[in-house]
Amino acid sequence: MKIRSLRITRLLPAAMLAATAVHLPAIPQTPGDQVCHSLEQAPPGQEEANRQFVTSAIERWAAGGSEFFNEVLSEDVVWTIEGSSQSSGIYRGRSDFVARAVAPFAIRLSQPIRPVEWQIWADGDHVIINWKGKGVARDGAPYGNTYVWILRMENGKAAEVSAFLDLAPYEDVIQRIPAPASERN
Repeated sequence: MKIRSLRITRLLPAAMLAATAVHLPAIPQTPGDQVCHSLEQAPPGQEEANRQFVTSAIERWAAGGSEFFNEVLSEDVVWTIEGSSQSSGIYRGRSDFVARAVAPFAIRLSQPIRPVEWQIWADGDHVIINWKGKGVARDGAPYGNTYVWILRMENGKAAEVSAFLDLAPYEDVIQRIPAPASERN
């Protein structure tokens, strides 16, 4: 089910921008300097195409699909899980991210996590997804979390992602549920 909130739709991107702007240093510009990717704008029409692409992918995932990461992420994506816990960090490449962050979690679930609510915005070459996901751990306990993913799109795929989530429920599943014997090293 897709839920929209006009208040969140209008305020969340502005609040996120305001919060980050306070901490960003000024970027000096002199003739000939290259502009940082994060300041580039998508070509005309590309912003909406990126938003539609990600929206379609999350809708397929919510309906039972399992290819979201293969569809949306470039092979050499840099995925950053923000925070200070042991699960936070930088993953270089789709295969690294899936192997070290997605797979160890997914094998501990009896019902995979699925998006149940989401909002998606696009701004320039960035797509922002705020979503709630639910699944069931192998011990029968429900899993739920809220995520914000900020994707920088390049050539129709996410080249960089900053992920924000409550890592406590994620780490609880990792620590509480042993990996199947066939998956242990």
